[in-house]
Amino acid sequence: MTTTTTRNLCLMLVMMLFTVLMGCCCSAKIYKVGDSEGWTAKDDAYSDWAKLKEFHVGDSLIFKYDRKYNDVTQVSGALEYKFCDTSSPKAVYKTGHDVVTLTEPGSYYFISSNPTQCLSGQRLDILVVHDPSHPIPPPPPRKIFPFGKTYSVGDSKEWTVPEESDFYNKWSEEKQFHVGDNLLFYYDNEVDDVLQISGDLEFLSCDPTSPVAVHNTGQDLVRLTKPGIHYFISSKTDPCEAGLKLRVVVGPLPKAYVPRKMMKLSPLDRLIKWLQTFRPRPHH
Repeated sequence: MTTTTTRNLCLMLVMMLFTVLMGCCCSAKIYKVGDSEGWTAKDDAYSDWAKLKEFHVGDSLIFKYDRKYNDVTQVSGALEYKFCDTSSPKAVYKTGHDVVTLTEPGSYYFISSNPTQCLSGQRLDILVVHDPSHPIPPPPPRKIFPFGKTYSVGDSKEWTVPEESDFYNKWSEEKQFHVGDNLLFYYDNEVDDVLQISGDLEFLSCDPTSPVAVHNTGQDLVRLTKPGIHYFISSKTDPCEAGLKLRVVVGPLPKAYVPRKMMKLSPLDRLIKWLQTFRPRPHH
């Protein structure tokens, strides 16, 4: 294959890739938060601004502000948003011109890290939905964690109101959890359930209003797929306040356990590697 043919083939493939990407993203919208006023402290300005719009997966928010006096902190839950709590943010932006792409459906919460400005109205919460004109892509293949352990929560006492309020806290501290491990909740599903929640404030106050997941079969197996702190509570206030809640710290998958099959090339890397096979070979 000649050098000219190889270049033409590469150009054609790049154009095809560009066309596919444009087709996937052409319907996405970009919203400048606060419009001409940008990101600043103002009573209910962003609540009114968001009510007039419908946000979809793939859309982007632009936060424009003076980086010397401001920032954008994304928090995980409604309580962090309500009380302007920035102790465990999901993300922090401080370039003065931040572009945040909405990659999945659900509620998004943004506040200023300055409590005075946040309480004065510099905060935004929006609901992101899938665009009905575009099918929801299939979920990625489930990761395989061949070395994961399964822990029966509470051991013989299972998932029920404990005699000591810190029973599950002590149970968790005695163990080391890693990505790929499982939690098995046994309980009477006519009496209890298991809610997975996102933040420390929801955990401490037993707030069940915005769960990440709800389990209620009486024999729930929960896979720990991400490192970090995972929170579980009963949806019923009295049992939760009596100690029916669990917080586990999950460490990353041990390096020695990472299977080679998980170390895959990205689609772009595979394309580049494939194109390299068409390079003209030197003549001897």
